[in-house]
Amino acid sequence: MFLDLTVNKELNVYSYLVGGISPRPIAWISTLSSDGVANIAPYSFFTVASCNPPVLSVTQVNPRDKPSKDTLINLLATKECVINIVSHEQVEKMNQSCANYPSDVSEFDAANITKIDSQMVAVPSVADSKVRYECKLREVITISSEPGGGQMMLLDIVGICVDDEVLVDGYIDPTLLDAVGRMGGDYYATTKDKFVLKRPQI
Repeated sequence: MFLDLTVNKELNVYSYLVGGISPRPIAWISTLSSDGVANIAPYSFFTVASCNPPVLSVTQVNPRDKPSKDTLINLLATKECVINIVSHEQVEKMNQSCANYPSDVSEFDAANITKIDSQMVAVPSVADSKVRYECKLREVITISSEPGGGQMMLLDIVGICVDDEVLVDGYIDPTLLDAVGRMGGDYYATTKDKFVLKRPQI
């Protein structure tokens, strides 16, 4: 099968993107609404955009039933968020936070997620997340405002919180972090099965 997207411009390619580009790291993003409601939701279109300066990139795929999701609305209003990394032990609560709660309902409360004060932003963090990135909004790049279109959130990292229990010789040990990744459909991946390849020297 080959899909010529220059001809099939209206083709819904979502399943081919999330199914082929996998597994993807999960940004469990906590934000505060302008009314002070703590929101948290997972996003898997997530990566590092820059190390110097340290910038993260998260993309919202625009919903079909409303212009934007609560996370982006809140981020535009308050300019702050926390990226909480999801370990395997948190997957049930992370998944529950996906539910389509009204904007005045906090997913922290609805999914029984324990929150903790952050150090440099007003947005709360997930208390048992082993790695957390406190961020301020750098800019939002709109690829398309249409349903299914993308809005890329570029986030300046202002603080990093790492649980000492996942550190080995000052580095985050992936075995101890036990992060999970998103795949196509309802599938997720663990990082329990790993192998090592040394970078070649020429």
